[in-house]
Amino acid sequence: MPQQTKKHSLLTAVTVTISTMIGTGVFTSLGFQVIDIESTLPILALWMIGGIIATAGALTYGELTSAFPRSGGEYNFLSNLYHPIVGFLSGFLSATVAFAAPIALAAMALGSYFGGVISEKDASNFESVQMIIALGAIVLLTIVHIIKVSLSGNFQKFITSLVVLLILGLIVSIFFGGEPTALPSLGLSYDMNALLSTPFAVSLIYVSYSYSGWNGAAYITEEIENPKKNVPLALVLGTMTVMVLYVLLNFAFLYAAPISELKGQVDVGLIAAGKIFGTSGTVIVGVLISICLVSAISGMIFIGPRVTQRMMKDVIPNIYNRYTSLRKELPLIPILFQSAVAIFMVVTYTFPQVLVYIGFTLSLSTTATVFGIFILRTRHKHIETSYKTFGYPYTPIIFILFELWMLTHILMDKPGESIAGLVTVAIGFVVYYIANYYNKSFENK
Repeated sequence: MPQQTKKHSLLTAVTVTISTMIGTGVFTSLGFQVIDIESTLPILALWMIGGIIATAGALTYGELTSAFPRSGGEYNFLSNLYHPIVGFLSGFLSATVAFAAPIALAAMALGSYFGGVISEKDASNFESVQMIIALGAIVLLTIVHIIKVSLSGNFQKFITSLVVLLILGLIVSIFFGGEPTALPSLGLSYDMNALLSTPFAVSLIYVSYSYSGWNGAAYITEEIENPKKNVPLALVLGTMTVMVLYVLLNFAFLYAAPISELKGQVDVGLIAAGKIFGTSGTVIVGVLISICLVSAISGMIFIGPRVTQRMMKDVIPNIYNRYTSLRKELPLIPILFQSAVAIFMVVTYTFPQVLVYIGFTLSLSTTATVFGIFILRTRHKHIETSYKTFGYPYTPIIFILFELWMLTHILMDKPGESIAGLVTVAIGFVVYYIANYYNKSFENK
């Protein structure tokens, strides 16, 4: 009789949710937001609204998890609520870009942060240093995660334990470490107009990316104790904790550095630290933020292929059974494929392009999933759930309306990246039918 795998506690589930959220976005997005929004209030409103949207999504996912307590996140929910092909399209996004793009973004940011620590930013070889660091991190962490499952888990547990302490320490240090700059404010009229502008909607995509991961515990539902109760709690508690940290951290960045020096910069945390602590403090903070980014890269390399693995078991079981005989349950091929896509993005795309592209595609998937709560309540009344969405139906409606607003603005303002996201979904249809065809051919052998 096989030994039963030990389940993770509620605390572990909360930690997973927090660690999958805290990564690239919070240390990089502000520099792009202040290009078009130059006042403190709407910038902080971005992070508060982003947190509210993520919390609304987490509350809704809680009920969906209670109804369908199975690992896989959106792939699991959409397959049950709509049709297996809809779930496959979400899983296809996970397999191709939903995790690979965040890996690429974190690697690019790591190159900028750690590259700034070990070399001068105005040096002629700085871009080369950035690229070497970004690609090297992906390759090394991929190796860590394909050697042995236990090594992979232990490394992730160690590296993510530093992240929350880093955020708290950085916030406290910035507020108490030196002289503040004048917080930018252009008046109430400017602030209100900014809240209704296209740049605000586009910036909200950046912020939404920073909160992506609020659904982290849903990907490992079957590995958590009492998942119908603990996964919803983990999603909500983790998301609300991160929202508080994000608002405070971005306020600290604006408090420490002039907005003119933050515009268009990826390494805003490094700039803010330099203003408060000088050169030596910049080095320390740069290294600490780099640890956060390493954790983000490692986490995505670890989690992403598990979604792909779950999908392969369902969609192409005959092919999967033959493939797993090589390395048992280690998702070797999904890990290698995901890292290859991330490397391709690092080499060929700019940071803002990847950020908008992944923000758009993830919004498509999560919006469809949250809308599924209405399908659950009307078509699947026979399914008993131990958790009900707080504030239903207003909670999912808030999430859906904000997501549709963002998607509309991003489609108009960034059509290239948006169309690329839609093309990715369309390719998923073709892959689905090809996968089914080859799975049947394996069955006949």
